[in-house]
Amino acid sequence: MVQRVAVVGAGCSGLACIKCCLDEGLEPVCFESSDDIGGLWRFKEKPEPGRAKLYSTVVSNSSKEMMAYSDFPPPAHFPNNMHHTVVLQYLRLYAQHFSLLRHISFQTTVHSVQQRPDFSISGQWEVLTVGRDGEEETHVFDAVMVCSGHFTQPHLPLQDIKGIQTFNGRYFHSWEYSSAGGLEGKTVLVIGIGNSGGDIAVDVSRVAKQVFLSSRSGAWVVPRVGDGGLPVDVVSGIRLASLLMWLLPSWIDGVMKKKLNQRFNHRLYGLQPSHGIFSQLPVVNDDLPGRIISGRVVIKPNVKEFCGSSIVFEDGTVVDKMDVVIFATGYEYDFPFLPVALQTKAGHRLTLYKHVFPPSLEKATLAVVGFIHGLGSIIPLAEMQARWACLVFKGLRKLPPEKLMLQDIHSDTKRMHQRFACSERNPLQVDYIHYMEDVAQEVGVKPQLFSLLLREPALGLRVLLGPFTPYQYRLRGRGQWPGARHAIHTLWERIYCPFGTRLVPEPRPERKWPMFVFVALGASGVFLLCYTQRKHSAFH
Repeated sequence: MVQRVAVVGAGCSGLACIKCCLDEGLEPVCFESSDDIGGLWRFKEKPEPGRAKLYSTVVSNSSKEMMAYSDFPPPAHFPNNMHHTVVLQYLRLYAQHFSLLRHISFQTTVHSVQQRPDFSISGQWEVLTVGRDGEEETHVFDAVMVCSGHFTQPHLPLQDIKGIQTFNGRYFHSWEYSSAGGLEGKTVLVIGIGNSGGDIAVDVSRVAKQVFLSSRSGAWVVPRVGDGGLPVDVVSGIRLASLLMWLLPSWIDGVMKKKLNQRFNHRLYGLQPSHGIFSQLPVVNDDLPGRIISGRVVIKPNVKEFCGSSIVFEDGTVVDKMDVVIFATGYEYDFPFLPVALQTKAGHRLTLYKHVFPPSLEKATLAVVGFIHGLGSIIPLAEMQARWACLVFKGLRKLPPEKLMLQDIHSDTKRMHQRFACSERNPLQVDYIHYMEDVAQEVGVKPQLFSLLLREPALGLRVLLGPFTPYQYRLRGRGQWPGARHAIHTLWERIYCPFGTRLVPEPRPERKWPMFVFVALGASGVFLLCYTQRKHSAFH
C-alpha cells in the first residue's frame, strides 16, 4: 500500500505534487536542492550548476487565469501577465495556503533513485540524498514523483560552429544571462529565436550599439496583448477552438497566419518559418516587431562561420567587429539520478506512457511530472498529471499492460512527430487542450458538457465558449472544489481588476432628440429663410 511519496524538486510542478499527495491522504517528502521554492521562477543573479535560471526581465507568457492551479485563483489585483517576481509570490501564496512548506526538505539533493530488491512485490524505492553539510542519507519510499525540470543543462553547440575558436570576443549561453548590464555600446549577436532568444535580443537592444538575431528557420511571433487589450490566451484559448483545430486544421492554421500577419508581415520582417503556427511553440513577444522596425534588432539567417571578430552568415553577408555572442540554443534534458533502464527514448522523448509513467516497471510507483510542452502553461498540465499519478499510486486507477502502453507510446510519438516540429532540443509537444482532456478522463474529472449545458446552461456556455481555465476540472469527480463555479463566473472580474489603476468615465451617450423635434426645427428654418428673403426684397 503506497503511503510515503518522495517528490524531487519544489518548483511549480513539485508544489502541485505535494498538494495532490495531501489531497489523497499520502505522506509527501519533497527534496529541494536549493534553499527556497519556485524552481525556474526563482531569480538568481548568478547561474548555479544543475539548476534552472531566468533573466531579470522575464514575464509569464500565459496570463494568470490560464496558468493558475485549479483550486487556487490568483489574487484579482495581480497583473494578467505576471513578472517573475509576482509568479513567485503566487507560488508562495499557494504553498502557504495549503501548508506545503513543512513537507519540503531544503538544500537536499537527490543523488540516486533505485528500486529495492523486493520491488516486484513492494514497489518501493531507495532514495539517496545529500544534505547541506554533505552528509548522505538513504530513505525508503513507496513511490517517487520526479519534478526536477528540464531547463538545467544548457546546450552550447560549439562543435557545429566553424571557426568559433578564432572568435576573440565573448560568448555564452542564454542560461548565464541575467540582464543587459555590461553590454552597453556593444555589437551583439543572439543565436536562436525561441522565447529566450527573442526576449534577450529585445532586452539587449535597449543598451547595445546594435543587436543581430540569427534564426535557422524563423518563428511565428504572438503578442501577449490580444484584441481589445485583453490577454491573447484568454480571448483565443477556448475549448471550441481546439475542436475546430482538430476538425479543420489547415483552415484554422490559415486563419491564424492571416491574423498574425495583419499585425506585421512575418515574411517582410524575415521571420516567417516554413512550419505551421501550431507545429512549434511560437515566440511570445510584444516588443520584437518594434525593435526590428526601428533597426535596433536586425534579423539574420543561420551562422555559417566565425572569422576572428567577423561573422559570416549562410546568405553570404558578413558582420564585422562582433563583441558578444549569446547562444539561445536550448537545453539538454537529463535525469542522472534515475536508473538507466528508465531513460530509454522513443524518438527524442523519454519512453513514458502519456508522458508520465515508465511502462517497464512491474509496479507503477514512479511518475515524471511536468516534463512536457504545450501551447499553454505548465502549471495546469503538471497538476493534472500529479492528480492522476496519486490515484494510480493508491490503486484507484489502473494502467494498461506494458504491451498496450508501449503501443500507445509508439503511436503517440508518431503522431507527435507528424504534427509538431520536434527535435532533440524540443523533444516533445502536445496539443494542450486535447492532452488535458485525455488525462482528465483518466482522473475522472473531465467536464460533461452536454449534461452541464442542460443542468446549468450559463456555466456550460462559459466552459464551452469561454477561456479554457483550469477551474473546469474541479467541477465534478474526485477533488471537486466548491469554489470552482464561483471562480469561473467571476473570471472576468479578476481579469479586469488590475486595469483599474486610473478610472476613465464612460462617455456620455449622444442625446437623441425625437423625430418631431427635427421636423419642427426644419420647418422653422424654412419659415425663417422665407421671411428673411421677403424682408430683403421689400427693403430694396
